[in-house]
Amino acid sequence: MTATGEEHVTARGGPWWWARRRSAGLDVSLAVVSALECGLEGIPFARDAGIPVAAGVVFGLLAGSVLVVRRRWPIAVVLVSIAITPAEMGFLMGVVGLYTLAAAELPRRIIASLAGMSLVGTLIVTFVKTRQDMSKGDLDIGDWFVPFAAITMSLGFTAPPVLLGLYVGARRRLMESLRERADSLERELQLLAERAEERAEWARNEERTRIAREMHDVVAHRVSLMVVHAAALQAVARKDPEKAVRNAALVGDMGRQALTELREMLGVLRSGGEGRRESAASVPLVAVGVAAAAAASRAADDEGPCLAEIEELVGQSAAAGMVVALSVEGDARSYAPLVEQTAYRVVQEALTNVHKHAAGAKTYVRLAHRVSEIAMQVENEPPEEAASSARLPSGGNGLVGMKERVSALGGVFVSGPTDAGGFRVSAVIPAS
Repeated sequence: MTATGEEHVTARGGPWWWARRRSAGLDVSLAVVSALECGLEGIPFARDAGIPVAAGVVFGLLAGSVLVVRRRWPIAVVLVSIAITPAEMGFLMGVVGLYTLAAAELPRRIIASLAGMSLVGTLIVTFVKTRQDMSKGDLDIGDWFVPFAAITMSLGFTAPPVLLGLYVGARRRLMESLRERADSLERELQLLAERAEERAEWARNEERTRIAREMHDVVAHRVSLMVVHAAALQAVARKDPEKAVRNAALVGDMGRQALTELREMLGVLRSGGEGRRESAASVPLVAVGVAAAAAASRAADDEGPCLAEIEELVGQSAAAGMVVALSVEGDARSYAPLVEQTAYRVVQEALTNVHKHAAGAKTYVRLAHRVSEIAMQVENEPPEEAASSARLPSGGNGLVGMKERVSALGGVFVSGPTDAGGFRVSAVIPAS
């Protein structure tokens, strides 16, 4: 993982205003060399100006040492180099100062102004110096040489450091921009990875919830009927052997049906799990949520019960001793598999709750086929006080599972006690 610019600077921090110790050492070295240069150039300056040589040397040393603050105050360094240009000293300080000024984060107008001042100052000093040398006879060249030498020297002294500084500054800014973009991209990738992990965890939780709901619907109803039939079998075993045999056969049939449904569901889950294990090493994290959701959909959408089996479902409850009546309104038609499965499970769980909590109560199952929706209602009357109870346990997940199923399809689910003391479960599911 790459480090951000702030961390990069902090990790290699130097003294005072320097970002790195190496930069501090370079600036101090340049300042020492510049101070020595200006100190030596201060000797002829002192003789020409008629001041003590020691004063010229000290002046040169002080002026040259200003280069140590070139990163902190590049404008000041350039101004000092321009100021000492008439004294014919500070060549190194002028070149390095112009380079630092051009590479710094300063407005272009300031860089252009100071570079122009330095150019003009060097041009004038060079012009005057060359003309003096020619008047003394040191140089015997035509008059054209004076402006040519002045222009050449001033451009050569000013243009290269400025152009190089502009290039280095632009390159530094480009690298910083690329580093910031890389850091931003890394943060975005981390955020995407975290979101993908959250989506995958959400999909896994949804899968576990749906599997638990399917297992509850498959097991609870069948086993509840088996317990009811077993209790009836125990009651009539000696009084009515033939009825006891029929109840025993029903218990066996329901047990086999429950095992068949469980095997089908576990087979779907096992095949989905093997597929995920085989591709776990090659599938990216962002696809985990899709795979988990697909597995849950396969477990829920694989050939489940349909509305045509509701009559058989009601008949099983009637065979278990429940007084139940089924009424159908509207013309029966086919719906999406998930809609029919959800409607079947709602009726199944409602009948299971009647077996658990209202044994012996008269129950009404109503199914209505409407234009754009299907409605179902299971309502039971108050149970008789003398009615026997099979003492079926309840986990409190039935109503929650029904509401989750119906809400997932955009339907409405309502359940609660009636004014007469019974209980009513109603659901409306969109047909598409």
